[in-house]
Amino acid sequence: MSAIRSVVLGSGGYLPERVMTNGELSGMVDTSDEWITQRTGIRERRIAADGELTSDLGIEAARSALAKANMTADDIDLIVLATATPDNTFPAAAVSIQEALGMRHGAAFDLQAVCSGFLFALSTADSLIRSGQARRALVIGAETFSRILDWTDRGTCVLFGDGAGAVVLSGESQPGWRTDRGILSAHLRSDGRFKEKLYVDGGPSATGTVGHLRMEGREVFKHAVSMVSDVIEDAFEATGFTAADIDWFVPHQANVRIIDATAKKLGIPLEKVVRTVDRHGNTSAASIPLALWEASKDGRIKRGDLLLLESMGGGFTWGAVLLRW
Repeated sequence: MSAIRSVVLGSGGYLPERVMTNGELSGMVDTSDEWITQRTGIRERRIAADGELTSDLGIEAARSALAKANMTADDIDLIVLATATPDNTFPAAAVSIQEALGMRHGAAFDLQAVCSGFLFALSTADSLIRSGQARRALVIGAETFSRILDWTDRGTCVLFGDGAGAVVLSGESQPGWRTDRGILSAHLRSDGRFKEKLYVDGGPSATGTVGHLRMEGREVFKHAVSMVSDVIEDAFEATGFTAADIDWFVPHQANVRIIDATAKKLGIPLEKVVRTVDRHGNTSAASIPLALWEASKDGRIKRGDLLLLESMGGGFTWGAVLLRW
């Protein structure tokens, strides 16, 4: 029985020029390179330049993905931008990307699920493609988290960075088998009981200000591995795949301890895990598409590989996607 699958035709990414090392941070707050590296695996992160907006990062990532797919904006009829740091309260930063690309048709909108945003956006675009409401989509994750950090709080300011990643999805008829290319299964979750564990203490309705990121790090870590592992098991159950079938595990790049603990719990060898957290930090919704871009660009991820994507973010939100490249 044939099925429409959302197939990845190209991936792209963009990182701001400025590199902020742990050493630089140690001159700003009471921390050290050794402390940050041991607890997070992060050695450096990128910081957007003054005047460089989330949409600017997203535009560059989108152009990169379109070039890889050998397409132009005329070939796209949907843009879904995952971001928790939009340019403005409204309009959506996605329409700025749409305008910059010269796309005069279709639809563009933002989606907010914090660090799980890219998987939520990927699933949303997949649903619209499979329903026939879109044919080809740009799914982008872009963040300028440096703008909402409290640079005196060593528990959060050392963790995050800026960047953007994107993929081009195209609806293609597939046999409907396990060997199909494209998105094979997507599973999304949220639980608002934990919203105060990771949040921003401002907003248009609450304070009329942007606010700063606040996090209970130990609580987030405590829940992350079990929640993510459970939703991944759901994906395996829905498809019949197991950890042994996975060619590449591409997790949200929050903390190397969470990444490694999740892989160990699932039985996925560390050599099959894509890691960028050491150089990018936590780029929230941009972390998974940036990892996909890097690992496909350097030849690790190849056509036909089975990928497991997972994420967890504020809300809490979390999810897993099985995708054949």
